[in-house]
Amino acid sequence: MGVKYDIYLTGLKKATEVTNSAEKIPVGPAQRVRELRTCGSQWAIRNPAGIVGIIFIVFSIASCDLVKKSKSDIEIEFMLDTLEVGYTYWWPESGPFIGNCGQELSLVFSGTIKELEAPNNEAGPLYTPQNGIIAIEEVFKIKELGENTYKNQRFFATDCFYKSGLGTGDKVLVVCYDYEDAYTIPGSGSILKIDTFDDEAVASIRKYIDTDENPLKIKKDVGLWATYGHGRALEDLIACRKEMENPDKSISVEVE
Repeated sequence: MGVKYDIYLTGLKKATEVTNSAEKIPVGPAQRVRELRTCGSQWAIRNPAGIVGIIFIVFSIASCDLVKKSKSDIEIEFMLDTLEVGYTYWWPESGPFIGNCGQELSLVFSGTIKELEAPNNEAGPLYTPQNGIIAIEEVFKIKELGENTYKNQRFFATDCFYKSGLGTGDKVLVVCYDYEDAYTIPGSGSILKIDTFDDEAVASIRKYIDTDENPLKIKKDVGLWATYGHGRALEDLIACRKEMENPDKSISVEVE
């Protein structure tokens, strides 16, 4: 009995050592997966709010990735510099809708007038210059013009403010074009006073830009632009666009 008991004790001791030693018990992949599933299930049961939170975070990240920015949604890191833009005073039109069938906008932004100088006679008989500076708030369109492309300048300067009716502190929407590979502004009709930076005019011009400057997409805004004196110009662009898209329906004149 004593020998058998000693053998029993020796065997029990070895079994205990094997049981308590992680290194001596190989764990297969299937067993480890079962342990992880069990652990995860227990955590999910004890932390239902945590599961909901993780699902919400994953969904939010996925949603952000799926949201595509519009053309007029431009992120700018402003530089404390000034963009000086010339005044093409000899152009017959100014505003956001010029040209027979629409001339492409080159630079569009909102901002606040910071400085206005007194009118001067530096241009002689050509026109009456009045210099002003606008602090840019948001930029909605930037046309590439090589070395003259807009480079995130914080301020905009031009001299077409004479008889604009604008004053220091006014919020404005500005639309510019390009001439000889440089930005230009054709008159004070291209500097529109707005009440807020979320003004209806801002929303309309952004929609116009986002739809590749298709006037048909903002035809419901003719009344809005009429308050700025540009309603008829928008109507002309709409008529021209319709004729371009449906040439067979245009009115023809027969010569007798």
